[in-house]
Amino acid sequence: MRPDIYRYTTMRLSKVSFRYRRREPFVIHDADAELSPCDVIELTGVNGAGKSTLLRLLAGLAGPTKGTIAGRPAVVGFAPDRFPPGQPFTVTAYLRHMARVRGGARWEPWAERLTMGHLLALPLGELSKGSAHKVGLVQALMAEPGLLILDEPFAGLDAETREALPEIAAEVAARGGIVVASDHQGGLRRLPTVRHWSLIDGRLKESTPAPALAASAAGTTRTTSTTYTVSATYTANTAAPGETAASVQAAGTADAAVSPQAGVSPEGGAAGRALATVAVTLPAGELHHFLARMRGEGYQAREIEETG
Repeated sequence: MRPDIYRYTTMRLSKVSFRYRRREPFVIHDADAELSPCDVIELTGVNGAGKSTLLRLLAGLAGPTKGTIAGRPAVVGFAPDRFPPGQPFTVTAYLRHMARVRGGARWEPWAERLTMGHLLALPLGELSKGSAHKVGLVQALMAEPGLLILDEPFAGLDAETREALPEIAAEVAARGGIVVASDHQGGLRRLPTVRHWSLIDGRLKESTPAPALAASAAGTTRTTSTTYTVSATYTANTAAPGETAASVQAAGTADAAVSPQAGVSPEGGAAGRALATVAVTLPAGELHHFLARMRGEGYQAREIEETG
């Protein structure tokens, strides 16, 4: 089975502007951005900057006044800042209802992972802000979204869930999804490839540091160009050896060499698989995009070794 990355494409915002009513000032002005599979994006800004509005635009809950948003994944998970508690459901009844809406998605594993067993019989209206936020997270995650939108996800959460959330975001990204989180607490900053967006006076800006600058700020030394060796398997009927080098070069690498493992035929025998070693030189910060592209070609990375 192909990795989920194969399903997803780049999402693009082109000159997106938004205002709530005619003659009112624009909340967002001419936002241009690309969101690629495997991206995790942290969105910051002062109160009232328009962060929640931008998240709703990304999720498709509101449409731009001007401009376009293209390439949105088919399945979107949205966890709002304030989960609406005034609904006549218990936690279990609400999640079962959302599972039916989501085509039979399984919510139970997420409820267990977020330690919600003691909440399941409670009415939504009796939940604390943090507990209600857990319910919002479960309904956003249950259908394996290609785009996961989190509005202040760490607010009010217990320490255990706060610790688990970055790992969950990384898992969504690892299977090709996009994660965008409005977060003033910096809860996702420990992830090594997080992108940093900010809204300032209605303008969307990106301030993701280059890998060398980020390492310098941490008191370490690291080059921006690093050689990685990736041991991978490919499916013969989706990526032949002759196509592999072209795929690597198309991913934007500076140098690439591909060779099937000795003693393994290109067709891979009855299993239809072969082993290959791919050696590339590329900026360290682009590694996850390169791997996403290779997974889209049918590869499954087994080992990544930094060699320079």
